[in-house]
Amino acid sequence: MHLIDSHCHLDFSLFDRDRDQVISRCNDLGVKAIIIPAVTVSGWPRLLSVCAQSKILHPALGLHPMFMEKHKPEHIDELKHSAKQHKHTLVAIGEIGLDFYLPDHDKQAQTDLFTKQLKIAQDTELPVLLHVRKAHDQTISCLKKHPVSGGIVHAFNGSIQQADQYQKLGFLFGVGGAITHPNATRLRSLMAQIPLSSLVLETDSPDMPIANMIGTRNSPENIPTILATLAELRSETAEEIALITTQNCQGLLKL
Repeated sequence: MHLIDSHCHLDFSLFDRDRDQVISRCNDLGVKAIIIPAVTVSGWPRLLSVCAQSKILHPALGLHPMFMEKHKPEHIDELKHSAKQHKHTLVAIGEIGLDFYLPDHDKQAQTDLFTKQLKIAQDTELPVLLHVRKAHDQTISCLKKHPVSGGIVHAFNGSIQQADQYQKLGFLFGVGGAITHPNATRLRSLMAQIPLSSLVLETDSPDMPIANMIGTRNSPENIPTILATLAELRSETAEEIALITTQNCQGLLKL
């Protein structure tokens, strides 16, 4: 079985002591590709260095909306430059988006940053990896104004109507550890309804732990558990889900 973790922060220091072992165990479990999205400019060199150490790791570069205080105007120029410099290794621009869940969020500043990064994605013809909380309608509006070559809505938890809007814009939805929690009834129902042709698997490691692992480091090794849970919620078999979600990811990110 060939699986992909479409969203994993394996470059974070929590993995420094055993990153090679985690990658080796992933390989044994059938997780043959791991996408590592960026958060801030200061982390880009480390992220690219980590990805260069294994052929199963694939980088994305971007400016995350949860860290607005760390982003500076010149970082957009750095993203333009880095996207061109690493165009043969980058699979996407990300992690980018809008987060209106944050206290004291500046909607205009976030929207301006997001729009500028969408333009870079347009220029480089790269898909985008989206982080969106309490801002799906605003995000969809931005995407309609600045269309890109598709992308993945990471940890999607919006409505089925919003999902339909994203699908029309060429977007897939990341299914992660949240579906393994039995009380996540609305999310579990949502992921049973969205067409399999629009789903990909993800862990968001080291965050978003699976059920019974709260308080511990999440890992891309948990992709098979997420797959098994998704198979329980849907009509397709685990093998079918593995095949289609992997093809979805490969097609979008050109893996």
